[in-house]
Amino acid sequence: MQTALSMLCSLWILAFALAPADSAAGEHEHSGSSPAATELRLSPGVAKILRQEMRAIEAGMKGLIPAIASGKWEEVAATGREIRDSFIMKQRLSPRQRHELHRTLPPRFREMDGAFHHTAGMLAHAAEAGNGEVVTFYLQRLMEGCVGCHTRYATQRFPALATPPAGEHHH
Repeated sequence: MQTALSMLCSLWILAFALAPADSAAGEHEHSGSSPAATELRLSPGVAKILRQEMRAIEAGMKGLIPAIASGKWEEVAATGREIRDSFIMKQRLSPRQRHELHRTLPPRFREMDGAFHHTAGMLAHAAEAGNGEVVTFYLQRLMEGCVGCHTRYATQRFPALATPPAGEHHH
């Protein structure tokens, strides 16, 4: 299991959406990407750290399903706590990079980030209590947080999230 899962799942996607042109160009071309995703700009150093961070979160999220299905509550709780506590970004970013990140990320993104971390903590708490039903509820909430943030900020990386499902229209 990863020992340093942190920041929210959406930062992983954001990092790929904001990767320097030479490393992300051509991965997904999507002319209808959301303005929020294209307006954000991070330096290559910050984008690299975010990508590392999100790979760790992705691994943790992938590990949650078999751990939950097997009733490995301490493993689930540990993953939830690691996601909640977000240590990689705090340890690796310089003060200048932290300022850049804070200045660049919109308030709604930071709000979504806070909700994601809170949800991860609630998942950990439910796992510590061995309550599988509540754990699965919070896993669903984590995934909703990921999809919501990706839909809002990472449609270049995930263009399918930019288009509403068939039969669904936004006014």
